[in-house]
Amino acid sequence: MGTVAIFGAGVMGETLLSGLLRSGRPADELVITERRPERAAELTEKYAVRTVSNVEAAEAADTLVLVVKPQDMAALLDEIGPHVTGDNLVVSLAAGITTEFIESHLPEGRSVVRVMPNTPALVDQGMAALSPGRHCLPDQLDHARELLAATGKVTEVPEKLQDAVTAISGSGPAYIFYVVEAMIEAGVVLGMPRATATELVTQTLYGAATMLRETGQHPTVLREQVTSPGGTTAAALRELDDHKVRAAFVSAMEAAAVRSRELSGG
Repeated sequence: MGTVAIFGAGVMGETLLSGLLRSGRPADELVITERRPERAAELTEKYAVRTVSNVEAAEAADTLVLVVKPQDMAALLDEIGPHVTGDNLVVSLAAGITTEFIESHLPEGRSVVRVMPNTPALVDQGMAALSPGRHCLPDQLDHARELLAATGKVTEVPEKLQDAVTAISGSGPAYIFYVVEAMIEAGVVLGMPRATATELVTQTLYGAATMLRETGQHPTVLREQVTSPGGTTAAALRELDDHKVRAAFVSAMEAAAVRSRELSGG
């Protein structure tokens, strides 16, 4: 699979780097770029990988993984473009940047894959959605899938669905944390020490997510199993329905998708 270069050593760049190393890829097959010398030194010490310039990384790499901010993408592509060959695969993790945009800044016919990752990749429970560009071959898409599998689950979507992916799994962890905050706050209101409420809510979330994944049952079925007629859960759920919480989630995620489309210039 050759050398992988990661351009940008922010949170997601480092997450991917550490995931690849944990999945068994040798450090000498990885290079990373980082402008700040102290951050570069920290990464070299922590992971024993080389930190090099953008041009050096592009020349050394078979696979180029672009993990820079969307607003920095054009400048990076213009810098490394002349060094990207027809055999290279370019994988972009930048939100809102289309494969067409990347292809237009590279020599003709270059293979590009667009990825929307999410932060649970930090604990190897990421959800990444891939979309191939015009010139990406099936085996190159498989290669991108394998790279991202180092930090969690991977699925393929048509590129027109990437705004929806952003709204669902890209931003999704924040909605879950928001609900968890509210549940902990409710525990405190009910007289529970915050630490105890946090433990109860966190394990309940983990347990519910595990049930969803392992039983394969529809969430409605799982919810009904908890909801006895005239019981406590039914009383709570009626309040959520009265406050239109379900509709609010749908509206919120539609707003996220709209914003994603705006950011990508669509």
